Amino acid sequence: MNYIREDQEAIIFENDGETLRIEPWGENSLRVRAVMMGDIKDTDYALLPAPFKPAKIIIKDEFNGEITNGSITAVLSVDDWQKRCRVSFFNQKGELLLEEERAGGALNKKTRDFKSRLGGDYELTVTFASDQSERLYGMGQYQQEVLNIKNCILELAHRNSQASVPFVLSDKGYGFFWHNPAVGTASFGKNMTQWYVQSTKQMDYWITAGDTPKEIVEAYAKATGTPPKMPEYGLGFWQCKLRYWNQEELLNVAREYHKRGIPVDVIVIDFYHWPKCGDYRFDENDFPDPKAMVEELNKYGMELMVSIWPQVNLTSENYEEMKQKGLLVKSERGVPIAMRFQGENAFFDATNPKARDYVWNLCRKNYYDYGIKTFWLDEAEPEFSTYEYDNYRYYMGPVNQIGNIYPQLYAKTFYDGQIAAGMDTAVNLLRCAWAGSQRYGALVWSGDIHSDWKTLREQVCAGLNMGIAGIPWWTTDIGGFMGGDPSDPLFRQLFVRWFQWGTFCPVMRLHGDRSPSKPVHHADGTPSMPTGADNEIWSFGDENTPILEKFIHFREAMRPYLRTLMNEAHESGKPVMRTMFYEFPHDERCWDLTGQYMLGSDILVAPILYENTYERDVYLPQGAGWTLIYDGTEYEGGQIIHQTAKIDQIPVFLRDGKQKELIGKI
Repeated sequence: MNYIREDQEAIIFENDGETLRIEPWGENSLRVRAVMMGDIKDTDYALLPAPFKPAKIIIKDEFNGEITNGSITAVLSVDDWQKRCRVSFFNQKGELLLEEERAGGALNKKTRDFKSRLGGDYELTVTFASDQSERLYGMGQYQQEVLNIKNCILELAHRNSQASVPFVLSDKGYGFFWHNPAVGTASFGKNMTQWYVQSTKQMDYWITAGDTPKEIVEAYAKATGTPPKMPEYGLGFWQCKLRYWNQEELLNVAREYHKRGIPVDVIVIDFYHWPKCGDYRFDENDFPDPKAMVEELNKYGMELMVSIWPQVNLTSENYEEMKQKGLLVKSERGVPIAMRFQGENAFFDATNPKARDYVWNLCRKNYYDYGIKTFWLDEAEPEFSTYEYDNYRYYMGPVNQIGNIYPQLYAKTFYDGQIAAGMDTAVNLLRCAWAGSQRYGALVWSGDIHSDWKTLREQVCAGLNMGIAGIPWWTTDIGGFMGGDPSDPLFRQLFVRWFQWGTFCPVMRLHGDRSPSKPVHHADGTPSMPTGADNEIWSFGDENTPILEKFIHFREAMRPYLRTLMNEAHESGKPVMRTMFYEFPHDERCWDLTGQYMLGSDILVAPILYENTYERDVYLPQGAGWTLIYDGTEYEGGQIIHQTAKIDQIPVFLRDGKQKELIGKI
């Protein structure tokens, strides 16, 4: 009786209704799937088809076998009591990378625990042994001042300001991708690592081995895709506020930037420029001539971005048709309302190809045909009012089983439409992402975060872990979104420090709901959404305007370098913002640094992240020479230096004499 067998370049285990399949999936990588009482399913949620790669398979006996693909080997062993299979992974040196937890003898534990649910699906828990000394990174964007996520419990679900992208990189030399968009939990505990989902049809994960973080991240990028080429207008400064509520207000701001000689690549029209959510068009009372508006902005060298929400108000001109055609997210129980904001709203179902076509065709006619090339795809989680995931159903399945894929397919809705309309590439701003979002031009920002110092520090960790998780295009609302009075000296200090750091983010974008807000009324006199206080760079005090202007011009000076970084992200998936250990894996200190990072390979950024702070310690890694960007002072690597940073300065160091043309420009 053979529990383990070979089948077409894969190794198979079968017993008691379970089928486990392990096969090559890219260089030095394996895909691992298991089902209970059924057949393995070829789901392609994020993994791209893998080129054929012959594997080395050894069946030692009925209870033991192994499969090797390049530098990774999976060893299967069947216990002689319950006849359950346990999988362990090793690198080419024979070093253990990861192993499923043992059954525990009389404890009788299951490493792959399928619990049936009505309808034939399963609740699934997969448990691995924990190495207490291991350091783990990635998993997307969580609002916490934590870079090493070992000993963290993370929700496998999206929320406003939370993006669950379930790829984790280990300092032991492997990367692990949980290829399952179900809602659940990932627990990286001291005693075990556990992946749990509420509803699924099969277990599916991908694992790779590599000698460096670069190898691991780039292997993952090959498996799930890289971003397209960043358009040139993605490299400069983006101006936004809550909200430019009419055409003349927007143009007056654009004219003022142009008059002052301050370059702006993108200017943004935020939410509720439409009559009702789901109308997917300008309110003609506030924006009477969009084509002329776009043409004037283009004369100033500015692209116009407009906000799109997936919400469809129950009184929208498109609601009844979308409901009749089944293009909306369905409530499992109760009334068909997913979000209450400025009325009662459903969401369009981005997992439905017909819904994607319907929404894009409206946006093409009402925006793209006016010359609008880039979109702000807000509410991308989507933002259910109470995040009752089990109460909603998509075309592809129930939300607690499939829900995390929504932002990826929301991005696909517009990217596919833009490419079909003739664009060579595109960038769209989204508030969320899942694995694979990057290949649809998704620039993710960190959501409706608060304006305070702790939140600023959390964003640095969030951006670095998003880069590890395969999302190279990432940014924040400079200054934070919620709160902040431009006349308040304390907020001005936070804003200036955030603006400096934003200069060294993959995309530099100013946004925020500043106070006090200004009321707005529709043409018929009824209240509309407020416009928010001023949020242009001259809004934060005469003493600060020259500082902010200086950093915008510095961003322009970095444009050739940024173009190189964006090309690297496109070609190989390299993060634009990089953890220190990504560039210096052999320097042990770099694995624990959270408040500094590399922008590409040449620029070390150490932002000021605390109030009333004008100096900080910076670690300069071994194996390189470092030049202070202020004045060209040179330092040897392998030391901590104490660096001053006046209110108009951010500590930045150039590596090995590179990018010397930037010295003295900030």
